[in-house]
Order: sequence, then structure tokens, then C-alpha cells
Amino acid sequence: MAKKLFAIFGNPVSHSKSPLMHNLAFTGLNFDGCYTRYRLEEGERLRETLFTLGLKGINITVPHKEHAYEACDILDPFAQKVGAVNTIVEKEGKLYGYNTDAPGFLKAISEFKEVKTVLFLGAGGTAQSTSSILRDEGYEVTLLNRSAKRLEKYKAEGFKTYTFDDFVPSKYDLVINMTSAGLEDDSLPAPQEILDHVIPQAKACVDVIYGKETPFLKLSKSHHKPTKDGSDMLLYQGIIAFEYFTDHQFSFEEIKPYMQKAFTV
Repeated sequence: MAKKLFAIFGNPVSHSKSPLMHNLAFTGLNFDGCYTRYRLEEGERLRETLFTLGLKGINITVPHKEHAYEACDILDPFAQKVGAVNTIVEKEGKLYGYNTDAPGFLKAISEFKEVKTVLFLGAGGTAQSTSSILRDEGYEVTLLNRSAKRLEKYKAEGFKTYTFDDFVPSKYDLVINMTSAGLEDDSLPAPQEILDHVIPQAKACVDVIYGKETPFLKLSKSHHKPTKDGSDMLLYQGIIAFEYFTDHQFSFEEIKPYMQKAFTV
């Protein structure tokens, strides 16, 4: 039987730890699979590229999560509800779409106790799925974004939304950077005067970017706040994606120790 091929699609994608995580798990669990990365320039070509490369499954990172949703033939109920897909599995010529970001994220922030109110900085594909699952779990989510257009769907779904220009500060238990600001530069996800208001009142600050101390996390630490990067979220969503890739042959707890090694090498 031929080795099953998997990949992560994104732009940028060279920094991704996903290939290391998945390949460690494939090796450790004796599954005949191989996982690589592919820099996809045009999201519209996602489906065509997957088939051309002969992939059995992909993870999708920024900026292609909405394109991933459109590329699928069959959507899992949660992916359908949130309108964002980050994991696709090919079965008999059809593409099945799932969202593992949101359950992974929920598990990652569960260590912060007594958190009720959450401020999202950014309103892209990751925010789309996580805002929905957090609300389902009883959190009160507010979204702050540079432009109003991105916020329209959230407003329609009953979320509190603000742009940088009309933001009315409030107290938030958790402030989360959902953007790629700070991934490849020194930018902040929102104007510093806004962050200097909301961070001091927060119980903790989280960045979905992993593997580096972003300007947002540095600023949060300067205000003496507990911080967390996106490593746990990446790990947990990766484990859930691996479950889909291998058709649930392995449990979360069986996969976890192998994938965790990617964060210690």
C-alpha cells in the first residue's frame, strides 16, 4: 500500500511545526504516512492543488481557511455552522471538511479559571470558529477589528463588535490576538493606546502565534500579565486533525506524547 501523503497549506508556511508534529506521530504510531508543507499563493486553487499533489489530507492556515470551506464537498456540522475549515480529508474523490481549531483552542484556554469575558483582536477565519465554540461554552466574546466589513457577520450573529475607531473599552478577563500581527514583523494587533487600556485589566493574554514572543506578548508581560502563545492550541488541534487523517485509529492520549516532542526539539 502506498504511503499516504498529507500537507499544510498556507502563506507563509515555512515556520509551521505541523510537519514535525505529524511525522513524529506517524513514526511513533507506525502509520505509513508522510506530512509536508506547501506554500499556496492562491486560495482559489486549493482543491485543484490537493488533487494534483495526490494528498489524502491537509491542514489549512492563514490566509486560506475560508477558501478551504468553499473547496469541500461535505462539511462536518460544526465546520458548517462556523463557516471555516482548517482540516480536509480526501475520501474516494470527495473532500470532507472539519474544524479542529476551535476545540483545540477551547482545550488550550481551559487552564485559565474564572474567565467569563473575552476580547478577540481580529476577526478572520480562526476567530470565526473559536468565537462560536466559546459562546456555546458560556463565554461572552467581543471582537475588535481594524475594518468594519470583517465584523458584519459577527454582528449579525449577535456578537459585540468594534473597530479601532469606535471602540468603547470595557473590562475583559482574557485578551487574545487572533491576527498574524507579530508573526513576521514587530507590529501589534491593535493600536497601543487601546492595548494599554485593556491589557492591565485582563487576567491573562493569549496569542495564537506560537514559537516566538510576539510584540503583543511582550507588551502583556510588561503589564505583568500571565501569557500563553499558540503552542497548546496548535498541539491540540493537530492531534484532533491526526485523528481525522487516520480515521480515528488512535486516541487523543495515544497521539499526544509523540506530537508533544515537536515542542522540545
